[in-house]
Amino acid sequence: MVDYEVSIFTGDLAFACTLNLVSVKLVGTDGESEHKGASAFTCGGVSTFTVSCPASIGKLVLIELDKQPFLFFPQDDWFPAKVEVKSSEGDTYNFPIYRWIIDSEVHRFREGTALRVFEDKHHLGRYSRELELKQRGKDYCWDVYVEGIPHCIKAEDPCSLPCEIRFSFTKAMEFAFTAVTGLTELQLKGLADCKENWTDIDAINRVFCCKRTAISDYVQKHWKEDAFFGYQFLNGVNPMLIRRCSALPDNFPVTDGMVVLHGQCSLEDEMKKGNIFLCDYKRLDGVKANTINGKKQYLMAPLVLLHKTPDDELMPIAIQLKQTPAEDNPIFFPTDSEYDWLTAKLFVRSADFSEHQLNVHLLRTHLLAEVFAVSLLRNVPMVHPLYKLLIPHTRYTLQINFLARQLLIAEDGVFTQFAASGGEGMITILKRSLSSLTYSSLCMPDDIAERGLEGVPNFYYRDDGLKFWHIIHRFVQGVLSYYYKTDAEVQQDYELQKWIRDIFEQGFLSNADTGIPQSFTTVAELVKFVTMVIFTSSAQHAAVNAGQFDYGGWMPNTPISLQRPPPTTKGTTSEATMLQTLPAVNTTVHGMATMWLLSRQSSDFVQLGHYPEEHFSEKIPCKLIRDFQGELKVLRVIIENRNESLEVPYKYTYLYPDVVENSVAI
Repeated sequence: MVDYEVSIFTGDLAFACTLNLVSVKLVGTDGESEHKGASAFTCGGVSTFTVSCPASIGKLVLIELDKQPFLFFPQDDWFPAKVEVKSSEGDTYNFPIYRWIIDSEVHRFREGTALRVFEDKHHLGRYSRELELKQRGKDYCWDVYVEGIPHCIKAEDPCSLPCEIRFSFTKAMEFAFTAVTGLTELQLKGLADCKENWTDIDAINRVFCCKRTAISDYVQKHWKEDAFFGYQFLNGVNPMLIRRCSALPDNFPVTDGMVVLHGQCSLEDEMKKGNIFLCDYKRLDGVKANTINGKKQYLMAPLVLLHKTPDDELMPIAIQLKQTPAEDNPIFFPTDSEYDWLTAKLFVRSADFSEHQLNVHLLRTHLLAEVFAVSLLRNVPMVHPLYKLLIPHTRYTLQINFLARQLLIAEDGVFTQFAASGGEGMITILKRSLSSLTYSSLCMPDDIAERGLEGVPNFYYRDDGLKFWHIIHRFVQGVLSYYYKTDAEVQQDYELQKWIRDIFEQGFLSNADTGIPQSFTTVAELVKFVTMVIFTSSAQHAAVNAGQFDYGGWMPNTPISLQRPPPTTKGTTSEATMLQTLPAVNTTVHGMATMWLLSRQSSDFVQLGHYPEEHFSEKIPCKLIRDFQGELKVLRVIIENRNESLEVPYKYTYLYPDVVENSVAI
């Protein structure tokens, strides 16, 4: 007789245990075992028993798990983490599972050694692979939320999502509680239905005092200052728009006589030196603004010119609030009256809110991460090295996006009801953003170079983000180069090619102008794309998400809507007109509560580089994971040392590796 010691590990999750009878069957290259049953699998526990066979069944290929009601216990749900099998011949086999089993069907799981499709020689292995992808094709279907934006997973409600990608019990309870109690926790509940305007800044301050952070405190005190206004284009929640300006756009007729530059330099000379920068919100031009509380709202498409001063501050020097120059579209300057200039900056900050939320945050992290995840789950089996590498970076993404569509951007969602760009305008901006998106803009080194920002001082998002990119790239290169030795192996892996093709068609709507690959021809191409996927789902999302309440909690710094049109002539503004322009009380508090919710970290957060689920079993990938974790720890020290010499808000903490989540999960 040949004995096999079987250990079944149950996940350490709420309600992961089962009282049902679980039977195991081992399938090898030379035969298979009989079914062997066991019961009473506890959360976080290990059940070990022996399966005996008359002779060796060869190298293990897969196992079958079958869960049936036992005695008087009804059918229940079970979350097995993995199965480990030790043979009397001295071999150890690992079978990663990490999914809920909620029925009485037979489930097959492959041995943990990663196999590309052309390496899967055993007929049972190939059959299992095909069966898995056939079922996944049914479980993960594409849907069109709105024509012209990336496609999403088809689901009627969160409970209709496959169990393996839903929130944990802990995450679900925390999210529901925070969403329901957000207004209460911020002590804003009594203001949620107030449609009145703010009467003075002190009234806003009294509401703001209910919840603060170190940065939001700084914002409240310094939001009017030009230096802080400029700083936010580099290290606020939207560092993606600013670019070096070597020639002024034709529709922004600023001349030397209009601007005052530090050092008495000319505009042309400063452009040649690389000291002039432009933020152009042209994507918002002509967007239909929302109606809130029965009042038409206003959303501009500004152009902002900034100057890097000799002391390395980024100072705004000119603002035009509409794209087309005209007499009733004046260019505003810091030398104008206090409220003319402040009102111009308000319209810029409000435009930045829409550009950030819809393009930079929603489209370029959430919606793309969903596309990467759905395509992975549809086209790549669990035994594939790409699945093992990327599955941790899909955690909770599909459910959080479903909830975003349901609670934020649906017809009765918070964004639709209370943002200037909500409703029809939102769809217009998303469509424009996708049509103008490029592959290079998703790859941080390329993006920074294209925007001419390599030498800009005090650009901490760039400094920390590039270090992240290169660490992730080294990790991905190590893992994928272990499995793909030649370009030909990449080309012949049709599961890999189906993954990228689905992304191109469903995510980027077959638009070749984006530069998104339609296939992979080299290992280097594959490594770069997978690096981008992990970076987008982790570091990039952290950079554009975590600071939302810091910079938006003090509403005048980030108005989500504005109630009056911009001034058409100078000298017509005052504190009173500014207060009338700011969003109404209910709009303000709903915006604050939403940004508070979206900035909160869950207690079952998993930081980048930590992989509680052991999908890889080979020594080299496991060592590469440890090396990856080590590099991230070193990066934390580097960023912390830099921040020690900086004052708030210049301590840039959003890319501390231990606060960057593995996936888009909030």
